[in-house]
Amino acid sequence: MKKVCSISLTIGLLIGILISCKTETKEEVIQRAEAQYLMDNLRKSAEKGYMFGQHDATLYGIGWKGDRNRSDVRSVCGDYPAVVSFDLGRIEKGSLQNLDGVLFKDIRKEIIRHYERGGLVSISWHVDNPLTGGDSWDVTNDKVVESVLPGGENHEKFQSWLLLVANFLNSLQTTDNEKIPVLFRPWHEHTGSWFWWGQDLCSSEQYKSLWLMTEETLREAGVNNILYVYSPGGDAENYMERYPGDDYVDILGFDTYQYNNEAGTAAFKEAFQRNLAFMDQYCKDNNKLYAITEAGYEKIPNPTWWTDVLQDAIGDYKPIYVLVWRNAYELGENHFFAPYPGHTSEDDFITFYQNPRTLFLSDLDNLYIKTTL
Repeated sequence: MKKVCSISLTIGLLIGILISCKTETKEEVIQRAEAQYLMDNLRKSAEKGYMFGQHDATLYGIGWKGDRNRSDVRSVCGDYPAVVSFDLGRIEKGSLQNLDGVLFKDIRKEIIRHYERGGLVSISWHVDNPLTGGDSWDVTNDKVVESVLPGGENHEKFQSWLLLVANFLNSLQTTDNEKIPVLFRPWHEHTGSWFWWGQDLCSSEQYKSLWLMTEETLREAGVNNILYVYSPGGDAENYMERYPGDDYVDILGFDTYQYNNEAGTAAFKEAFQRNLAFMDQYCKDNNKLYAITEAGYEKIPNPTWWTDVLQDAIGDYKPIYVLVWRNAYELGENHFFAPYPGHTSEDDFITFYQNPRTLFLSDLDNLYIKTTL
């Protein structure tokens, strides 16, 4: 049973009581309420349209890095993405910067800035391989998940990694010391086998145990400002095979990219709509929300991809957002998923932006307060 500690005590004494009786402070209860306000407003937002997002959008872009109040999307259409996502890969190693070379202190600053703008923040975690020492894509050993579960040789080490993630999530606070609610998207694209937690690297039960252990550890570390997002990669036919359950997932999602040019368009649309149809029906039946958590077409060679492909594929479905991947500053014009000034899809993106159903930052009221969008 949970209770609110509201007695006026010194900070030291209060910390001691929280550790010993596992109660929640008044502030923690309020924070859970704010996360619920966010969920309620996301429902209202989905009735208006779907938010557009991009990974690392305000950290860097084509030809620039670290410029405050800048994004390639804003340079094209004059508006920020409604959603910006960030990644915590390498935080588990105590690194000062993530796997893409961005300082965690800068990521924290940008999360706070986007929150203060009124936008939505999502966080993923490309965690290194705790068994081999390789990166997330090191799939040379199929015992990694087993090794981090209770009783495994890397369980204690991995618990310490999770606590570093918890420390970062708990540090996402305003100047008034209010925690910022964010979406957290762990163990993504697990229906493929390119990450060490993927389909061929662990059993369904091991994957579910990994998810539940993650939630439990973060919760015990005081993390109460996140909504959990489940995001397989691939097709709807095995979507639920490793689903940890409605009690442990707040938002359903999927990651789907287009590959090849015209030959890949039909296949992309078909898979996209099949996933949307499945999630739409499941969420209607189970009072859930869903999102297109990653999508895109690298370098966007189709100049009308935004309207003819992406917008057309979404159709009348009601995801809360669609998010494309990053414009990698360090790779020049070889790895990007949103237009930048001068790109051939720039005009079509502006048309996409002007569609009443696509929501950018200026289309939102504050998502984080109890308000009507």
